[in-house]
Amino acid sequence: MRAPRLGGARLIELVETFGGVEALVRAPRRELERAGLAADSVDALRHPDDALQAADAAWLNEAGHHLLTYDDERFPALLRDTPSPPAALWVDGEPDALWQPQIAVIGSRNPTAGGRDNARDFAAELSRRGLAVTSGMASGIDSVAHRAALDAGGYTIAVAGTGLDTVYPATSRPLAERIRAQGALVSEFPPDTPARRQNFPSRNRIISGLSLGVLVIEAGLRSGTLITARLAAGQGREVFALPGSIHNPMAKGCHRLIRDGARLVETVDDVMQELASLAGELAGQLGERLDRERAVAGAELDMSVANRKLGARNSGMGPDHDDRPWETDPEYRALWACLGYDPKPVETIIRQTGLTAPAVSAMLLMLELRGMVEAHPGAGYSRIQRGQ
Repeated sequence: MRAPRLGGARLIELVETFGGVEALVRAPRRELERAGLAADSVDALRHPDDALQAADAAWLNEAGHHLLTYDDERFPALLRDTPSPPAALWVDGEPDALWQPQIAVIGSRNPTAGGRDNARDFAAELSRRGLAVTSGMASGIDSVAHRAALDAGGYTIAVAGTGLDTVYPATSRPLAERIRAQGALVSEFPPDTPARRQNFPSRNRIISGLSLGVLVIEAGLRSGTLITARLAAGQGREVFALPGSIHNPMAKGCHRLIRDGARLVETVDDVMQELASLAGELAGQLGERLDRERAVAGAELDMSVANRKLGARNSGMGPDHDDRPWETDPEYRALWACLGYDPKPVETIIRQTGLTAPAVSAMLLMLELRGMVEAHPGAGYSRIQRGQ
């Protein structure tokens, strides 16, 4: 990952071509050159910097630090399926937070007071609805969204354009500490990578790639936020934008996105109803991952066909949908039995069912999209009583 001129997609291609990382780094110089690698890339692969490798290993040995490679079971599935995924992710925090259904909330570094209020309100309510809030920890809308998600008791993921031993901007250090404890800090850049202008467009594709959709709160016409929105559209993600006053320069970027096909958003419900398809895909991939983990552990595989095929459902996500995996799948049944008509915190649901945090989050989102459960302030959930 430290070799020059080897971006994520190129490195993945080389590893697959040579049959693994070990085969790649042990390949003769001539073979590497025939594969099209520049001289400095070959030098870095064949003679890596021992001091940097030792520093990376030391960072990874610290509590809460992880490196998720592209072929790791824990590597987030939605990101893996994008056109240009990173070869690996450095993670500071909880790796399973990356499997939470996520919504990217992004916008201007210099928002208006109204923009801050909207970011705070939307991020808090989206968290209460079971979505993790993902952003870039920049000043302005990003930081407001992260804090609102944390204050609402939800997960939040911050994608950095630096190594994770650096917090950028430095004023976000207290926020970074909260995110470590209640989500994850993520980067494709190794430790000791400083903030460089060219890193941030690369960072932005990960923000959108991790998420089911991207919500733009405020953005000027030349804002980098618009780049993230375009990347999201290219990744097949839903792009949402809040309209604003025609006299507000921070609304002009949102208005352009809406003219270009982004969905105009006025309420959180406008966002939730459009996320059903990708939420189903994520739930299906999570089910497959849990199946594989059970197989490795030697556990009995009893996941229902309905649950494994959730990802193929692209329609009929309303409350009257005929497929009922919660009636046949033991994990859905355990979750449903745990829920009552009074709100119950997600942490309590996880403890009482014995299910993993990403499994509970994905299933709650699916049940909410089908109109069977509702989220409450404080990240609690309850059944919806029919006929009221």
